[in-house]
Amino acid sequence: MNATVTDMFYSRLPVNEIPLSELLMEGHLFYNIPANWHVLITDVKKSTAAVTGGRHETVNLVATGSIVSVLNNAYKSDITIPFFFGGDGATFIVPPLILEPALQALTIHRENTLKNFNLELRVGQVPVERIYADGCSLQVTKLRTSALFSIPVVLGDGLTYAEKIIKGEDYMLSIPAMNETELDMTGMECRWDKIKPPANYDEVVSLLILARQTEKQAPVFKKVIDLLNTLYGNEEKRKPITVEKLKLKATLQKINRETKAKFGKYKPVYLFSTWIKMLIGPLYFKTKAGKTYLNQLVQLSDTLVMDGRINTVISGTKEQRQQLTAALDELEQQGDIFYGMYASGESVISCYVRNMNEKHIHFVDGSNGGYTMAAGMLKKKLATR
Repeated sequence: MNATVTDMFYSRLPVNEIPLSELLMEGHLFYNIPANWHVLITDVKKSTAAVTGGRHETVNLVATGSIVSVLNNAYKSDITIPFFFGGDGATFIVPPLILEPALQALTIHRENTLKNFNLELRVGQVPVERIYADGCSLQVTKLRTSALFSIPVVLGDGLTYAEKIIKGEDYMLSIPAMNETELDMTGMECRWDKIKPPANYDEVVSLLILARQTEKQAPVFKKVIDLLNTLYGNEEKRKPITVEKLKLKATLQKINRETKAKFGKYKPVYLFSTWIKMLIGPLYFKTKAGKTYLNQLVQLSDTLVMDGRINTVISGTKEQRQQLTAALDELEQQGDIFYGMYASGESVISCYVRNMNEKHIHFVDGSNGGYTMAAGMLKKKLATR
C-alpha cells in the first residue's frame, strides 16, 4: 500500500533550528496530529520492581526492542514517525499505513519478552480521533538538536490521556490478524558498557517534568529549559555521553540477552559472530571510519524527550543538582510543575543501527533504571495530589 498525504504528515514537517526555549513560545510552528493517526504505547509492567531487582539493562533492552520493531515497519514504508523512549517503554504516534503491522510486531515482541525474560510488556493503542473527542490536545513540531539529529516536540495532554486509557484495568487491545510470525529487529544493538560522566562531572541525572496545567505547558517548560541552560549549560554541555568514556562490553551474557530479544531464541552462530565483532571493535574504532561513527553516536544520542512532558538525562555535579532541586521545588510549590528525579553515577545506552553511516539512533537512560526511578518519584507525588 502506498503512503497517502496524511501518512506523510510528520515526514514532511519542517525542522526548526531555533533554541528549544524559543520554539516552545512559537505556537504557530506546532501542528495538530491528523485525527486518523494512532498513539501506540508500550510499557514493562512492574518495571520498578524489575529495576530494583537489578534487571535495569533487560528493561531498557525490551523498551529499545519495541522502538526498533515499530521503526523497521516505518522504514519499510519510507515514512518517519514521532517516537519517544521512556526507559521502561516507548510511545509512538503512527499513521494508518503502519498501524496494523506495528501492532503485529509489538505483539510478537511482547510474546518474546514474556518467554525469554519473564517480563510482561503492556501494548496498547488509542485513536487520535478519540483523544480529540474527549477534549484533549496533541500538537507536534520538529527541533534540530545537532547537525545530524532532530527530535519531535509534543505539546498537549493527548499522550498522557492515552497512557491512562492503556494502563487502565479494563483496557483490552484489539490485535489485528497476524500476517508475520517472525519479528524484524534489524539494527538493534545493546553492546556498550555503562558510561561514566564527562570529565569534571560526577553524576548523571534522569529528570521528568510534568506541567500541572496543560494550557500553561509551553511557558512552564520554557522556565525549566532556561533553568537547565543556566545551571548546567546548553544541551551539548550537559550531554552525559562523550567519545572518551565509551567502552564496549563484550560479555557473552550481554550478547545472549540481545540475541534472545532480537530473535526470540538462542542463536549460537549469531552470538559467536557478534562476540568476535566486539573483540575486534576497539581496533575498528581507531580507524577513521570508526572515529567518525563514535562522533556521530554522541550527536545521535537521544537525551531529550518532549512528549507532553520533559524527559531528559543530563550530566553535572552534585552541587548543580542541589541547585536544580531547590529551583524545581520552588516551581512545584508555585503550582507550575510536578517533577521526578534520580541521580546515578553512570548512564546506559542502547542502539538502533540501520547502518554505520548516520542511520543510527542511541537511547540514553541513567544507570540503575534512571527514568523508571524518576517516574516512581513523580507517580507518588501525583497519587498524593
